[in-house]
Amino acid sequence: MFSVSGVDLVTTVCRSGAIGAFPTGNARSVEELDHWLSHIEDKLAKLDRPAAPYCPNLVIRHPRMKDDLACLVRHKVEIVITSVGSPTDAINPLHEIGCVVFAVVASLRHAEKAIESGADGLVLLTAGAGGHTGWANPFAFARAVRDLFDGPIALGGGIVDGVSLAAARLLGCDLAYMGTRFIATKESMASVAYQRMLVDSTMDDILLTRAFTGLDVNMLRPSIVAAGLDPGKLDETVSALRATQMFGGSNRATGPRRWIDIWSAGHSASGVRAIVGAAELVREVTEEYKVALQVRLR
Repeated sequence: MFSVSGVDLVTTVCRSGAIGAFPTGNARSVEELDHWLSHIEDKLAKLDRPAAPYCPNLVIRHPRMKDDLACLVRHKVEIVITSVGSPTDAINPLHEIGCVVFAVVASLRHAEKAIESGADGLVLLTAGAGGHTGWANPFAFARAVRDLFDGPIALGGGIVDGVSLAAARLLGCDLAYMGTRFIATKESMASVAYQRMLVDSTMDDILLTRAFTGLDVNMLRPSIVAAGLDPGKLDETVSALRATQMFGGSNRATGPRRWIDIWSAGHSASGVRAIVGAAELVREVTEEYKVALQVRLR
């Protein structure tokens, strides 16, 4: 959800009863992150009923990681996701404030290392996730991880509706991780052009490529074309450093900017049919989930 999830989306989702998450790097500075957290906390505290907790996503390889981590500690956040790297350096500071840490993992070895480091929960990044993605089949991955870990598990990748959520629960997961459908919400920071392109796209329009980050990423093929690039001629051998030089968010980038000019989405793009309010989307998924559970019990 780079350049997509911010204060409005997170608070609306939390007020609707679901956990709202966002990468800390979406805030342009540590000072802005501090402001975001204070604003989110203030808005949720004013409700006349309990809200779901908010959940910052701490990208371990982000240049600002240590400063962002210190900011999260100051705010005594309840839940944090760690991604793109080992959670080891973040575990102790977060545990000292009683924070629950979910580590994003894309393989069994990643899962084992995260468990060894003391992660409280795991997010299974499977094939079909938007942005940085995994490669594993969700059915096999979820069952394999459940065999070695009895803590909370969230399944990410291709979660499109309440039926998908029910399927994740049946596989033994406790939570599901949904991103792509929230891009096309009224509270999203995504541009209208991005949202409309997503509505008009299907999973066949998603391209798996290493060209923009040096890691496997799912991107919207039409956005690559619109940026003047040929999807069939991307450099799939590029290093992370070179990808940043070419497509990073700074003004020094030599090509179109990833996340800003070239947009990410997952296989659940096929389920995005309109731009809706985030609260409406949460209600829709909740009702679908309830119906799916009833069908399961027959």
